[in-house]
Amino acid sequence: MRWRCDRTLLRRYQVNVRADDLSSQTVFEPPTDLAARANLTAAAYERAATDRLGFWAEQAERIHWQTPFTRVLDWSNPPFAKWFVGGRLNAAYNCVDRHVEAGNGDKVAIHWVGEPAGDTRTLTYADLKDEVCRASNALTELGVGTGDRVAIYLPMIPEAVVAMLACARLGAAHTVVFGGFSADALASRIEDCKAKVVITADGGFRRGSSNALKLAVDEAIAATSVVEHVLVVRRTGQGVGWIEGRDVWWHDVVDTASVEHAPDAFDSEHPLYVMYTSGTTGKPKGILHTTGGYLVQTAYTFWGVFDLKDDDVYWCTADIGWVTGHSYIVYGPLACGATQVLYEGTPDTPHKGRWWEIIQDYRVTKFYTAPTAIRTCMKWGERIPAQYDLSTLRVLGSVGESISPEAYLWYRENIGGGRTPIVDTWWQTETGAHMITPLPGSTAAKPGAAMRPVPGISAEVVDDAGNPVGPSESGYLVLTEPWPSMLRTIWGDDQRFEETYWSRFPGCYFAGDGAKKDQAGDIWLLGRVDDVMNVSGHRLSTTEIESALVSHSKVAEAAAIGASDETTGQAVVGFVILLESAGDGGADIVQELRTHVGKEIGPIAKPRQIVIVTELPKTRSGKIMRRLLRDVAEHRAIGDATTLTDSSVMDLISSGMNNQKDGD
Repeated sequence: MRWRCDRTLLRRYQVNVRADDLSSQTVFEPPTDLAARANLTAAAYERAATDRLGFWAEQAERIHWQTPFTRVLDWSNPPFAKWFVGGRLNAAYNCVDRHVEAGNGDKVAIHWVGEPAGDTRTLTYADLKDEVCRASNALTELGVGTGDRVAIYLPMIPEAVVAMLACARLGAAHTVVFGGFSADALASRIEDCKAKVVITADGGFRRGSSNALKLAVDEAIAATSVVEHVLVVRRTGQGVGWIEGRDVWWHDVVDTASVEHAPDAFDSEHPLYVMYTSGTTGKPKGILHTTGGYLVQTAYTFWGVFDLKDDDVYWCTADIGWVTGHSYIVYGPLACGATQVLYEGTPDTPHKGRWWEIIQDYRVTKFYTAPTAIRTCMKWGERIPAQYDLSTLRVLGSVGESISPEAYLWYRENIGGGRTPIVDTWWQTETGAHMITPLPGSTAAKPGAAMRPVPGISAEVVDDAGNPVGPSESGYLVLTEPWPSMLRTIWGDDQRFEETYWSRFPGCYFAGDGAKKDQAGDIWLLGRVDDVMNVSGHRLSTTEIESALVSHSKVAEAAAIGASDETTGQAVVGFVILLESAGDGGADIVQELRTHVGKEIGPIAKPRQIVIVTELPKTRSGKIMRRLLRDVAEHRAIGDATTLTDSSVMDLISSGMNNQKDGD
């Protein structure tokens, strides 16, 4: 039976929607057949608790080591960890070659589905190995070697996976930049990591249109001298600018390269990739992940959290430009030899049933997506997925932010047929892999709860003094022990790494999230406690948005906050003071500013609403009280304003907010 997107499901299951009331939650027991064959059971928790490092040594046996490690963990210089000390391996070999050598070359690695109807490709593991070897040889000819960095700015096409693995094969760290980011954002990342080569495409398809990518690359590298070559995949066929000697067509150098390439083995701590994420200082942080520990934990969690079986067809809807795409499209699934779907487009192109059609056509068994996508599908109605056969699904996953009880129940009922367990996974770019999640074959799951740390992970909820809180008390989520896939540092800035993650609670990694534990000890996430917004699972800093607003010629000062949004989780709301010389800014000033932010950072950062104000709420020390702005944006009673220089400013801001509509 299908259920409507209203409070019926919440009443039916007696599910609480308030984070401060965790007393009487409905639980969903694992399906009997799944529990009987589960990869991870309660015994794994006991084994990991008894001998945590021994447990991780066992998980390391999932991958191939050219040289065995001699020590599981070196934590002699915290917070700088070394995992699987002395071990040497090659990530690309683990993701492709070894499966071919094991006789699984004919197994499908990727079912690729392009956005245009009928545009599909299938790559076996043997095909993927050949493509990775060709790309490795081509990059070598372009001067890429061990220790170099390569920026990748591609749509969701197989070449993105191939490019990442080719870099890993050569020992060159890749920096993948989300294709929706602007030229300015791309430029800052290229410059920060000193990328030697950029791999891009002429364009990509999105919602029926072709978006130019090469054009953004040309603009991004115009002012830098670090990039030596631009390798361009022909995807859309659109015209591109060309600089002879610098620009090279992928098909000219990769398609003609040899399929023979012997991979070198690198130290376990050799850099694998740098992933940029937003920080509270506004400057994106280059999160460094290294090879051995990262590959071990992504392979282990993919196998365990999704309960991988040989006949599974897995699909993660994330973009490869985000960490979810790195860990749970590229490295985790391929290290495990899984078959997966890779989709280029959006869920509503060419129609709103596109995702469910793909699940039906490819008989997908494991599906991993974001709450923001689920909420969008809820708005479209249950009649759309009801038109498709989704009976092959065995596990559903959620990633990017906590999933609300409403969305959880809709997802379970309308996509999972009321029987499929949901793994609501908590982790971060910095953690590299799953950290807290239900296990589909052994956890009695609660809608809205992150539940328990994965076996091998140590987490706690603490108060301001770093002491564990009692049941139902609010606190801060911390990780109390190092883990294999942890970030090693912020690229080029060890001090910032220590100050950002390890200074708030000495000896513990502070995740930046608030949390509670219920009476059973299960963890519930309460959202960010810093100034980083989570928009559709994408992290954006307030400083980043404010800097973009202030860079406009008519703006004197700006403040930005993340306000609750039923579709995207949070949405950007900006408050702007115009320069006196700008007058009222003109009739189109709000739209002008929204467009400006989108150009400076990317469409995902475009504010939902911009309010023109004469003053911002500031303390006597000059600090902007974003908490009060969030109260206004979320239509709550204004909190304590006694520390403001002028408390009457909040009345003016509230009035201005009420006079404008979203998107105005």
